[in-house]
Amino acid sequence: MKLVYPACFYPEDDGRYSVLFVDFELATFGNNLADAIRMAADAAAGRILCMLKDGEKLPNPTNLKNIKPETESGFVSMVYVDTGAEQPSGGDKLVSKNLTIPEWLNKAAGMAGINFSATLREALIEKLATK
Repeated sequence: MKLVYPACFYPEDDGRYSVLFVDFELATFGNNLADAIRMAADAAAGRILCMLKDGEKLPNPTNLKNIKPETESGFVSMVYVDTGAEQPSGGDKLVSKNLTIPEWLNKAAGMAGINFSATLREALIEKLATK
């Protein structure tokens, strides 16, 4: 599932950046701006997956116009979050499910190299996020 959420970025005196998400109880940091952006995306993906696992509804992203950084040096940016990049934690037990689809769809997906398990997992996560 691919989402975008706003985050406030704050430069620190040592060159690092602190990152706070306004729509989650979530903070992270990076050693520089590029690292902070990567860390923000990873942290948000993990938080979103935990929320879905706990049956929590995902918040709608706050409009950028409604966010004011806490300091003058801070700025707001949207962060691209791809939950498909996150792998289930070691404690998640995998279960097998049967699937019935038309033969033509099976052949087409197989020829395209589509991973059925990954596709179903991504679709279910996306469906849960919209509930």
